[in-house]
Amino acid sequence: MLFTFSDLLSKLRYVCDERNNCLDHSVERGSDELLSQSGVAVMAPAAPHHADNNNQDSAAKKVKLEQNVGKPSRVIHIRNIPNETTEAEIIQLGLPFGRVTNVLVLKGKNQAFLEMAEEISAVAMVAYFGGCVAQLRGRAVYVQFSNHKELKTDQTHSNASASAQAALQAAQAISNSAGAALVAGAGAALQPANGGTEIQGGPNTVLRVIIEHMLYPIVLDVLYSIFQRYGKVLKIVTFTKNNSFQALIQYPDTGSAQMAKTALDGQNIYNGCCTLRIDYSKMTCLNVKYNNDKSRDYTNPTLPSGDGDAHQLLTSGGVLAPPFLGLGSGLASPYGVGVGGVGLPAFGALTLTPASPALRALTAPPLPLATVLLVSNLNEEMVTPDALFTLFGVYGDVQRVKILYNKKDSALIQMAEPHQAHLAMTHMDKLRVFGKAMRVMLSKHQTVQLPKEGQPDAGLTRDYSQSPLHRFKKPGSKNYQNIYPPSATLHLSNIPATVSEDDIKEAFTKRGFTIKAFKFFPKDRKMALVQLPSIDDAVAALIKMHNYQLSESNHLRVSFSKSSI
Repeated sequence: MLFTFSDLLSKLRYVCDERNNCLDHSVERGSDELLSQSGVAVMAPAAPHHADNNNQDSAAKKVKLEQNVGKPSRVIHIRNIPNETTEAEIIQLGLPFGRVTNVLVLKGKNQAFLEMAEEISAVAMVAYFGGCVAQLRGRAVYVQFSNHKELKTDQTHSNASASAQAALQAAQAISNSAGAALVAGAGAALQPANGGTEIQGGPNTVLRVIIEHMLYPIVLDVLYSIFQRYGKVLKIVTFTKNNSFQALIQYPDTGSAQMAKTALDGQNIYNGCCTLRIDYSKMTCLNVKYNNDKSRDYTNPTLPSGDGDAHQLLTSGGVLAPPFLGLGSGLASPYGVGVGGVGLPAFGALTLTPASPALRALTAPPLPLATVLLVSNLNEEMVTPDALFTLFGVYGDVQRVKILYNKKDSALIQMAEPHQAHLAMTHMDKLRVFGKAMRVMLSKHQTVQLPKEGQPDAGLTRDYSQSPLHRFKKPGSKNYQNIYPPSATLHLSNIPATVSEDDIKEAFTKRGFTIKAFKFFPKDRKMALVQLPSIDDAVAALIKMHNYQLSESNHLRVSFSKSSI
């Protein structure tokens, strides 16, 4: 059956009440989370007046607002919007009430105008937000009728931009879809006017999502929380293909899929990494057999769980295993409410960032801030600070190394960043180094102390903070894109044109390594792949051959490769 405006407003008011309730109980955010909600923002106060004029001025303003509210118009005036508010976010405020025909964002003035196709839609929107505070990015915004009867924009305004046009086209597609009314900010969809059945697929309703530069785990609930912002998510299937984490996400209509693709393609989930690459899948409907950590059918909660293995999913490729696995949704706290709750109201503030390491992203990953690792079960006859610096340097910039004086099979290693420490721990715990299975865990120490003058050390402590061999000194270094688990195949780079395949093989052979296969990159002979008999051999070769001098000005760079020859 079709919803009346009273039904729609009732449903929206319920969602808003849930949002306000969740916001009242939200937890404190970190300073570098874009989903920060420091409480409901208020309008900037007016210029100070004499005390005896305050009541008169307030009364005048109240009368003016009340008079304005009493003059319906298709054009809605929205005040106090955050500086980075997009056209799509403004459109989503109006979308539940009817078709949106135009939008104008005045970012310098923190204002926006929204034109509805029907005046009755605008009336419903103003009436609703008169009793329920509208929010954008955690900030209260004020909704009222504009004095304008029609919104006209020229080429200098936002309607001329590609983003505004794309947002309007997506909104138009949603409005024209089969009766689906989307609730912005709540991720819910009202029942379509087709007897209450879901729209089960069709062309361009399934998105294919590839996560690039995936340093942190992206679980299914995180994807749901992000994509439900743009429409009702029906099904999600996640998988790993060609060493990259991918997902298929199905919406009930093309409009929702188009809006999600337009808004999210090229955005980062976390700072400088986990970039979303989105296109349309050729599939028209997903066939989900199990509801588990890898797949979910939100229209059929009775499906069995199957044998999904969250540990296998979260530790694939070059991904950090989350330290809080088994505690439910590790990202529920930054989002303000638990994943899968009543529409995730905190996502009214969702803003991802373009794929740039200099920009902040969705939220900070849920990692402890430890940068010091405790490494044990080392081969004390062969291990040195330089060897540990080279090996752990594959996953981050090592600042200091201390082999314990009274326990020389153990060492403390300080990394530059917490996520580098987690990368090293994830990939190298139980790795065989010089014949022994090394153990790696987080240390309780905050830093590695250098020995004091006169204190015996025997060269077991080294400071590498100024080393020229750090791989990740530059923010957003491309080396972050080439982090892989230890493997028998090594990636070689910085090879001068004068050095041949035989020269490199001879260098490895002289140091006791057997080369199973070798291949220059066809388009770039500065790089090559070399395959050794085992991972143990490759680890030892990386330690000994990294920074090996090939010519007067070229030193070999060695890392683990995802490929094989």
